Amino acid sequence: MNASLNTPATSPAAGMVIIGGGLTAATAAEALRKQGYGGAVTIVAAEAEVPYQRPPLSKGFLAGKEDDEALLPLLAHWYDENNVTLLTGVAATALDPTGHTVTLDNGTTLPYAKALIATGAAPRRIPLSGVDLDGVCTFRTKADSVALKLKLAGGGHHVVMIGSGWIGMEIAATATELGNHVTLLGLEDVPLSAAIGTTLGTVFMDRHKEAGVTFLLPASAAEIQGGNGAVTHVLTTTGVSLPADIVIVAVGVVPNIALAQGAGLTINNGIEVTAGLQTSEPDVFAAGDVANAMHPITGALARSEHWANAIAGGKVAARSMLGQDAVLDDIPYFYTDQFDLGMEYSGFGALTKDAQLVIRGSLEKREFIAFWLLDGRLVAGMNVNIWDVQDAIKELISSQRIIDTHKLADPQTPLEAI
Repeated sequence: MNASLNTPATSPAAGMVIIGGGLTAATAAEALRKQGYGGAVTIVAAEAEVPYQRPPLSKGFLAGKEDDEALLPLLAHWYDENNVTLLTGVAATALDPTGHTVTLDNGTTLPYAKALIATGAAPRRIPLSGVDLDGVCTFRTKADSVALKLKLAGGGHHVVMIGSGWIGMEIAATATELGNHVTLLGLEDVPLSAAIGTTLGTVFMDRHKEAGVTFLLPASAAEIQGGNGAVTHVLTTTGVSLPADIVIVAVGVVPNIALAQGAGLTINNGIEVTAGLQTSEPDVFAAGDVANAMHPITGALARSEHWANAIAGGKVAARSMLGQDAVLDDIPYFYTDQFDLGMEYSGFGALTKDAQLVIRGSLEKREFIAFWLLDGRLVAGMNVNIWDVQDAIKELISSQRIIDTHKLADPQTPLEAI
């Protein structure tokens, strides 16, 4: 069956149904075909877009440095050429594991042999007066990025960022580079400290301050104020009134589990799945932001909201759906670009809270590798403006061997020799 955008499937054979329109969905469809699966493959994408990836949305795409095509893991013609039915602008409203069907909001019912839930996550909402004013936005989708790009255009706007995590800091950097005045609010004393600690969070904060970003920490918004339907100010919890033409709420995301809940799947900080990404229903799988997967290295469940997990999860889910022996054992990975700070991070962030921090290189020059050791074993590593070390970092984490901290901190000792 040829792919058809925005066209409901008509009496399809029971094959593979992928619910979601992001990187996980695209990767899974591609992997099914690469593994030689010749049956029906249908992608159900709630957004009226060809499946796209999110990292550029807060970076190059928002800055106007990358176009629409840069968002696409697979170009639109790939789906037709590979007989993948792509339904866009159509949401799945129910999944019936007993009857092996997926119901769509356009009235179509799709039979499936195996189903993959890759519904991702949605921005966390905060109950604030004024959140519906013009100029107040959340950030998650391509449409969000396009709308914010238009708002930031021309510079000179007063931007209040609510949220001091990775997305908040990336958007703050991009908005500043576009000539806007950014004030960032967050519940931490130092941005990013919940993820990487105060020492390393300060490295990023100092670079933002040099570029002109203002930080009010710890503080959040108590009220968003406006006139004539548009935002004009943000009143903080510390009593400060900030002028605001644009307010961006970036306080994390929550997994989209409604479909899985309705199907009676086991829910535990997302959809609980095995290392092979199988849910509590044997013919239903879940991957990407929505999946809380058992990781074979840690022996614990972990839910990752990052780009690399979407790719790895899509590939593993496809193989598992085909009955192959596949496990999601990749070391979690993500990256960020903020001004001239480039960073890559691999590891298990949940294990770094009580870990020993070891630095190789110079924090002052902003060229270093940070390592987190728990009981002598590496659980995470982050390189800033130093490149081509991720393979070695991942190998050290996977090996679970006891690490000599003196060698780890010594720039003259190759990571491969530790």
